[in-house]
Formats: sequence, structure tokens, C-alpha cells
Amino acid sequence: MPRRRLIQPVILVHGGCGVRRPTAEQKRILQQAVQAGYVLLDRGASAVDAVEAAVVILERSGEFNAGKGAKRQQDGVARLDASIMDGRDLSAGAVAGIEGILTPVRAARVVMETTPHVLMIGESARKLARRFKIEAYRFPPAAKRTRAEPLAKLGTVGAVALDQHGHVAAATSTGGIGSMLPGRVGDSPLIGAGTYADDRSGAVSMTGEGEAIIRAGLAREICLLMEQGLSPLAAGRRALKRMRQRIYGYAGGHAGAMILSPSGAHAILHTTPFMIAGIRLVGLIKIGASHTST
Repeated sequence: MPRRRLIQPVILVHGGCGVRRPTAEQKRILQQAVQAGYVLLDRGASAVDAVEAAVVILERSGEFNAGKGAKRQQDGVARLDASIMDGRDLSAGAVAGIEGILTPVRAARVVMETTPHVLMIGESARKLARRFKIEAYRFPPAAKRTRAEPLAKLGTVGAVALDQHGHVAAATSTGGIGSMLPGRVGDSPLIGAGTYADDRSGAVSMTGEGEAIIRAGLAREICLLMEQGLSPLAAGRRALKRMRQRIYGYAGGHAGAMILSPSGAHAILHTTPFMIAGIRLVGLIKIGASHTST
């Protein structure tokens, strides 16, 4: 019986969108994350393994608004959100408002694979993560902002991947936004808003203003548009345009979308001046700050 032909794997990783250029260190770490995920894919690992590995590197770095580099809520506490989704069967897991955990994307995978639930929050999510020996981390007190400190240094992180067997996955992790009220949760842990993956349509990881992304249901909308036959580029443009029209009347709306189809076609779109992202597929690795806005 002839062996099934394997698909060329693809992984894309982002470090958020914003108004400032990414630093050289952020680009270096992003390249590490892209390469780590691709090595797994090239060895036959699942798309879920690849997106988790890539996001963990960014969470541990402290250079992005996720994991070690998370922003603080107004009471000075870092509460992190993350999600992961497997396009094979729509399995998904997420954590929100989790404290004292360095790699919340790993906690999200624990929720997906060891519980009947999709989303767990707060102290219960932390206890579950510690039970499975997810890395604990004592966040230092929030530093006072100085005039020299870049206000938009860090960004939400995420990854999407296609493995050799044709399965897609997506993951997103964040520390939230500046000046957020204690208990605020954005789009990153919400399946269908900040993260979505379905083998029939594709995989999406969002970044930007969580409140607008939630209201528009952007990740799921983009996947639905791709399932209807639109390319990643066309689907992303249509969804972001609708968000800006319906929520802001075209006057604003900061969001970025990283999109991958089951065929390996991909797009990175954003309404901000910059979005840092990287891609790796056979024969190509590209890291940089995209300047193209929708």
C-alpha cells in the first residue's frame, strides 16, 4: 500500500502589533521561537506541539507582553491569559486571570487535554497548572514608568502551524493591556475571538484591542470566510474592515491577525503601523516587522 504523501509544514509566530518598531532582541527571540516550532514540525510533531513550543519561548523571554513580560493590572498584579486550539477535532483549552505561572499556554493545554472544560480562571486555573508542574514564577513589583521607557515595548504573542499530516493549530498568550481594571479579560483566552483553528478552514491568532476583537468575534469570522473559499488575505481584510466599520465607524480599531489556511497559504494583517512576526517553511525563514496595514 503506498505511503501517504506528507505535507510541507508551516509555522507563523507573532509578537503583537503596535505603534513602535520592535527591538533587535525581540526579533532575535522571535526567530528562536519560529525555529523551535519548525524543528518539531520537521520531525513529524503535531501542530499543537509546535505552537505551544513557540509561544513558550516568547513567554519566558520577558520581551513581550506575555508570561514573564506581562503588564500589571491597576492593583499591581500580573494576571495572564492564554489559549490553544487543535484543528483536528476543535479541541481547545484556555486560562484567564492566572497568577504566578510563567507559561500560561502550557496551562491552557492542560485544560484542553486533561479536563472536560475549555476555559478555567483565576486560582482554580493556577492550582491545576501547579498540579501538572507548570512553571511557577514570582512576578516582581511593577516598575514605575519612566520617561525613557517605551510605552508600547511589549505585545501579545501567538502562533499558528500546519503539520505534516495536514492538521492546523493556533495558540495565543497575553498579559493584557495598560491601565486595565483588576479582573479584566481580553480576547486571547476566548476561543473564536483571539484564537481559532479548524482543519476545514484554517488557524488564526489575533492581537490588538481585545474588547473590539471580542465584539467582532474576529478569529472565528476569518475562519468562516476561509471555509467559504476566501484566501487568508481576503478573509482577514474583510473581517478587519467590518470590525472597524461596525465598532469604530472606520475611525480606529487596533488589531492584527495572523492567518494560515490548510493548504499553507498565509497572511499577516494589521491596522497598526507595525506588527512583528516570523514565518518558517521549507527553504524559507523570514523575521521582521510588517509595515503593511489594512
